[in-house]
Parts: sequence; structure tokens; C-alpha cells
Amino acid sequence: MPWCELKEMMRNWCWLLISLAGAAAAEPPARVELVFALTRNGSTMAEVVERLEYASGRYQLTETWKGKGIYALLGSARRMSQGSIVQGTLRPQEFFDERSGRDTARAWFDWKAQTLTMQYKGNKASEPLPANAQDRLSFLFALSLVPGKAESVSYTIADGRGLSRHVYKLAGRERIKTPAGEFDAIKASRHGEDRESAELWLAAERNYIPVRLLVVEKDGTRYEQVAIRISP
Repeated sequence: MPWCELKEMMRNWCWLLISLAGAAAAEPPARVELVFALTRNGSTMAEVVERLEYASGRYQLTETWKGKGIYALLGSARRMSQGSIVQGTLRPQEFFDERSGRDTARAWFDWKAQTLTMQYKGNKASEPLPANAQDRLSFLFALSLVPGKAESVSYTIADGRGLSRHVYKLAGRERIKTPAGEFDAIKASRHGEDRESAELWLAAERNYIPVRLLVVEKDGTRYEQVAIRISP
């Protein structure tokens, strides 16, 4: 399976929820790195590394994938989002998604002009900026602000190739154990019209960073991503 197909199956779920230190804190940490193990039906597929860098109201999020075992032949993937935080609101400005064997997808957010520009395979077009617009990394960064403020949230998400609308519901707290530690977590869930479902656990005592993600495809295939290391 090529990277493009793998990433497309996971299209609604990026593995990053670096937090803005929850509802009570003013700013996110200057740097956080999370390392995850990704499995398919229990078999190890890849190591995923998520990094946040933040300073003076500006953020940069980076995600890299490295296949394990037979999946090492699939190549690599890297995504990046950068932008600003304005009065507690995340505003992405630029996003790219580059993968082995596929053209890079890009998106630009112009908040002053209220336009969104996307580019893929040489095609570049602009349109009005949707309400609650985010990209494939930033929407999960933004989702970390929800606990304590609302029971559900929706975003219009740009990935450089098109738009999709995501609605998430928060389903209460659970105690969860991972290789990175044991946490009290807020559980968020999404159920797609095509019977695909996903559940995400956000560690409350670690500023709602993600520690586990479970995606179940409509054919029953299970993808799970679990935190194995968090630093600092």
C-alpha cells in the first residue's frame, strides 16, 4: 500500500493535539515532542513524531512518519502547519503535506482578506475563507482548547486538495494507560456517515495532548496510534 493510500484512509485523522495548556493557561509550551507507535490490526506500521515550537504568538507544528518492517518500503511523509495565536484563537497561515511518490499539497490562509488558497498537482485556486477554517494539523491543535468550554465543536478543514467538515463530541473522562504513562483523559469521538468511527483520548494533566487514537474503518480495519514518549 503506497503512502498516498495509507494517508488517504486516515484522511480525517491527523495524530496531533498539542495543547494550548488548556482553558486556564495563556500560552502553549515553547517546545513539545510526542512519539507515537501506529498499528494496523495490531501489527506495527510506523513511528510518528509530532513537534510543536512556539514563541511570541507564533507556532509551528511538524509531523513526520517513518515506516516500520515491510512498511518501511512505503517511503516517508512530512506535514507542517505554521501560523499565529490571536486572543486564544488559532489562525493557521500556511500548510503543506509532502509524501513519497506524490505531489506536495499546500494551503494558504489570508485572514485579513478572508481568502483560502490551495495548490495541488499544479492547480492553484482561491476561494472565500470558511468559518472555523483549519488545516490537517492545526485543527487538532485547536481542538485542544475545547475541554471545559463546549461539548462539541466543528471545523472546516483544508488539506491543499479540498475541504471537509468535521464535528467532534466530547464524551467525558477515562483513565488510560500508555507506554508514555497513565493519564486521566478526555475522550473525543467522531462518527462518519460511512460507518467510519474514531475515538481520541486527550491527557488532562498534560494540557490535553493526545495519548491514544483509535480509528475503525467501515470494513472493520483498526488503526491505533498510542503515545510511547513525551518530552519534555
